[in-house]
Amino acid sequence: DIPVIPDLEEVQEEDFVLQVAAPPSIQVNRVMTYRDLDNDLMKYSAFQTLDGEIDLKLLTKVLAPEHEVREDDVGWDWDHLYTEVSSELLTEWDQLQMENEDPVGQPRHP
Repeated sequence: DIPVIPDLEEVQEEDFVLQVAAPPSIQVNRVMTYRDLDNDLMKYSAFQTLDGEIDLKLLTKVLAPEHEVREDDVGWDWDHLYTEVSSELLTEWDQLQMENEDPVGQPRHP
């Protein structure tokens, strides 16, 4: 059987006014904010141990607050990033090459 595309005249005869498409069903998982995570960490003792065996109290005492670790979003420009990394690598390679040469400019032979 070959599927047939209906003619426009046939489609116009059908009444689509009363038909409603079903809404898409998606599951939205809410991502917790830093504030929620901080509050939960200090409020619930369940976060004080990992797998019921590892004590995390020392770690939670030295965690940095949100305002100290938050950074502004910075857009990356591929061309700029590539040029910057390439330049740094070339500079490092040139320095290594200079270190491997004798003071008179002749390469060392072991």
